[in-house]
Amino acid sequence: MISFLRMYLELSKIRIVLMVLVVTFFGFYLASKGNFDNTLLSWTLWGTYFLASGSSILNHYMERDTDALMLRTRNRPLPTKQISPLFVLFLGIFFIFIGALMLGLKVNIITMSFALLAAFIYNMVYTPMKRISCWNTFIGSIPGALPPLWGWTAVTGEPNGGGIVLFLILVAWQQPHFFAIAWLFKDDYKRADLKMLPVIDPEGQKTFRMILLFSLLLIPVSLLPVTLQMVGELYFFLTFFLGIAFFLCSMRLAGNPSDEEARKLLLASVLYLPLLLCFVLGDCLL
Repeated sequence: MISFLRMYLELSKIRIVLMVLVVTFFGFYLASKGNFDNTLLSWTLWGTYFLASGSSILNHYMERDTDALMLRTRNRPLPTKQISPLFVLFLGIFFIFIGALMLGLKVNIITMSFALLAAFIYNMVYTPMKRISCWNTFIGSIPGALPPLWGWTAVTGEPNGGGIVLFLILVAWQQPHFFAIAWLFKDDYKRADLKMLPVIDPEGQKTFRMILLFSLLLIPVSLLPVTLQMVGELYFFLTFFLGIAFFLCSMRLAGNPSDEEARKLLLASVLYLPLLLCFVLGDCLL
């Protein structure tokens, strides 16, 4: 039983699902201005959980052949034949169906549509695109940025200003985050013949240019909630200096290309998003 639970948690990519739930909640929280319907929030998060988990499970099925070629992923359940691929396929589809049903019937159709769009792009566009184009990282950031938008639409019923701003922040943040990962594991991606930017740009010039561009872009984009009066001065100052610090980490990697600096940037990106969300929450509560 414990081994099956461990396998399920790996198949569902539970850490990613938890992050999806957190950013969905923040979209919901900001749209409702803190006065939210607990029942609606519960249905939104449960629907998100099933749909995000199902999408991750389906992704294991879609990438089972390339996972077997990469050192980082070759011990996953499907490459090691711990579980039937057909079972994983049907489990993923079933979870997506349950999540979509919850969101469609208990939340609203717009929210369900955005969640299904994320699952579709993640598995049917981004995953195959990794084999043919280095633009896959940008495309892959779209489903990764949609959860706060559908958290917002769960309350408002429409994708207006605030939800779109949250979407843009996550699109910008994901570029340096995933390019740092791609740089660290470029040999692994090359082994699986996946067209990540550092694979086709081994010197890193284009990769670091993209990291610098989006790290710099993240500063003004992250301040857009202030212009929409979603947050106030406290958020502005804290987020501005957070953005500067993150950009400096990107500059260090560009100036000294190494795995050590890439790990530092990856750590900085992992810390950036929770800190940003804490700044939002702190500003709203104070």
